[in-house]
Amino acid sequence: MKACLTALFLGVACFLFQAGAAEPTAAEQKQFLETKAKAEQGDAKAQFELGNIYGNGKGMDRSEAGKWYLKAAEQGHAGAQRSLGFYFKLGGGGVEKDAAEAVRWYLKAAEQGDAEAGYDLGMAYLSGGGVAKDATEAAKWLRKVAERGHGFAQFQLGAMYNKGDGVVKDAAEAVEWFRKSAEQGNDFGQYGLWLMYTNGDGVVKDYVEAYKWLLLSRAQGNPMAKSFLTNFERHLTANQREEGQRLAREWKPVKAIAEGKPNTTKEVAASKPSGSGTGFFITDDGYFITNQHVAGEGATVRLVTAAGSVAAKVVKVDKANDVALLKAEGKFTALPVITSRGVRLGSTAATVGFPNIGLQGFAPKLARGEIASLAGAQDDARHFQISAPIQPGNSGGALVDERGNVIGVVVAKLSQRAALATSGALAENVNYAVKSSYLLSFLESVPEVAAKLKDAHTKDRKFEDVVKSVEQAAVLVLVY
Repeated sequence: MKACLTALFLGVACFLFQAGAAEPTAAEQKQFLETKAKAEQGDAKAQFELGNIYGNGKGMDRSEAGKWYLKAAEQGHAGAQRSLGFYFKLGGGGVEKDAAEAVRWYLKAAEQGDAEAGYDLGMAYLSGGGVAKDATEAAKWLRKVAERGHGFAQFQLGAMYNKGDGVVKDAAEAVEWFRKSAEQGNDFGQYGLWLMYTNGDGVVKDYVEAYKWLLLSRAQGNPMAKSFLTNFERHLTANQREEGQRLAREWKPVKAIAEGKPNTTKEVAASKPSGSGTGFFITDDGYFITNQHVAGEGATVRLVTAAGSVAAKVVKVDKANDVALLKAEGKFTALPVITSRGVRLGSTAATVGFPNIGLQGFAPKLARGEIASLAGAQDDARHFQISAPIQPGNSGGALVDERGNVIGVVVAKLSQRAALATSGALAENVNYAVKSSYLLSFLESVPEVAAKLKDAHTKDRKFEDVVKSVEQAAVLVLVY
């Protein structure tokens, strides 16, 4: 196994340990024989698993591990590519140490989305191990996996922002990445936050908050936190120590949403998003739309799809019309976007979204109604007024016609406070969507996306089929 962190910011040592060499059980022997038979027939997954069996020891010939990892890696198995890179980095498993070859395999795995390989690749660029030292390239790869919740990558990216290494020096940005790492329970991120709160770098100086993070880091055995704790406590009052200890006792880690695994409502809540909304895919390769007020520039975004959770990046926003274009990696079901010029008063309009996820859960919800007006509040020509009942969390969802073509983007409800102040009565079911013509104009400024938009549905379809296609394209957008 590997427990290794190269943290230039803190000078942390790297430790390795291996499992003992106890004799395998009968069940393990059976698993070995079955796996080997599949591996010898060319099954990449079995080859990778066989490499793991050899590599983990327990009476096995560890020199065989690299051979089977190589067979699986050459078939494109990302886990095997990453494991092979690890063997080339350190030597072992029948593989000679070769840092450049390690980087080559890390890159192959990282390009397939393997987070650990992406982290190792970033660290190789940062240290110059097997590749020309390039802090900018290191930051690029570390950011990719940090945005997916990798605690060590988040910490390292924070360290780079703190030093201005490969990125523009930005203490506030450093604090944010340290915090993301620390809140997951990463002791290095917690130690980094202690430094920032102690010195007042990128955050208001706060010895109590600093002490809390130092205690949490120390509790996990962080060697730097251990060495500084006693001396730091001397600078605190009795009240500060008591309050910091109380905060540390009450603190609970934020659970990162698992990559590529189905999520539960509890798991989503535990990740503590700062906001949520709805989005919908417009290309098969992962470009999707939501509102700018849901995911603006610089937002850290994750999507909860039917297949699990994936990271997304903001590509471009249109603040005037409150739309945002984002990109996620993968293959998805997309909806066609058509001009809204032909939409008529009274036409069917529907949306599938994720309203009030804390109360209603994150299963998709259908809202159906009609085009109630061809203009929005105060005759705003950019909007439709719709009677489909929407709620907070529906923002950014696709408004579709009876054939499943996107004719708008759900954007807002009429303010009840404004309605009451103006008319003395509450508004009932008055909601708005940005017209798709404005969305298409926005997308024309991104030619590589506009060229991949889907062709319109031109034939009548069962409403249930329309709903199904919209549901498949809809995603829950979580912002952190």
